[in-house]
Amino acid sequence: MHESVFKAMSDGTRRKIIELLKEGPKTAGEIASHFPHAQPTISRHLNVLRNANLVVDQREGTYIIYRLNTTIMQEWLAWLLAHFGSDNHGI
Repeated sequence: MHESVFKAMSDGTRRKIIELLKEGPKTAGEIASHFPHAQPTISRHLNVLRNANLVVDQREGTYIIYRLNTTIMQEWLAWLLAHFGSDNHGI
């Protein structure tokens, strides 16, 4: 799990998408409106985040709504703290 999460989080655009979704669920169009990239580029970023299980999507009518998968985020953050937290002075 952690390898795909690290890959997903290594990109600034994807980190910004995570920040946007912290505010609440959004459609792909709402997410794309915050970037100069074309919609297909944002869709590719969303696919990477979805494949890493960082976001989940749900169809609502003609829209796909994206939400943070808070369980995976919490697990990843706990792993980071356990391995690289302030008590770990080996870094």
